[in-house]
Amino acid sequence: MLPFFMLLLDMESFGIFANMKALFMQTMFLILTMYLLSCGDEVDSSMFEVYDGPISTRYEIELFHSDSAVVRSHLVARKQLEFDGGDMEFPEGIEITFLDKEGNITTTMRADRGYYIRKDNLYRGEGDVQVDNLEKEQKLSSEELFWDPNAKKIYTEKFVTIQEKETIFNGTGMEADEGFNEYKLFKVTNSRTILPGENQ
Repeated sequence: MLPFFMLLLDMESFGIFANMKALFMQTMFLILTMYLLSCGDEVDSSMFEVYDGPISTRYEIELFHSDSAVVRSHLVARKQLEFDGGDMEFPEGIEITFLDKEGNITTTMRADRGYYIRKDNLYRGEGDVQVDNLEKEQKLSSEELFWDPNAKKIYTEKFVTIQEKETIFNGTGMEADEGFNEYKLFKVTNSRTILPGENQ
């Protein structure tokens, strides 16, 4: 039979051995886990990026704006992209017609591309932007134009050409009522009369 002292020594070494064995097993488990994770496919970081593209797409859309239950404008677009937050894009062009109280078309507006900023309730046309007041035979062309339905006005800070019957005005910056009846042309660069037979 082992002396009591040897038995204590043996039990103490067993406790140290058990602790070492547990520590060894934990370390091996950690190394194996790290190895398995590193052997897997690399994680594509783009999976964690926030998506900011369109949440819906609509085709052949028509929107109507009314004032006191009377339709005052009619928007048509071939394609509409809607984004989170309510902003919209019209990548294939936008056409807006303004109507009088009797429903007659008074003014038309078109652009190669259109945008709607919901927080400002503001439309923006880009590209070849054309406005035509049918009643006054007055036309506007620019590369960018904003329409504010709340203030009932259109404006731009870009170069503008305005044709009033037989006269052409060029300038930078313009503001007008949404029907393009009255306007202010800022920084006028020149004006001239259209010659007979000249195409505009």
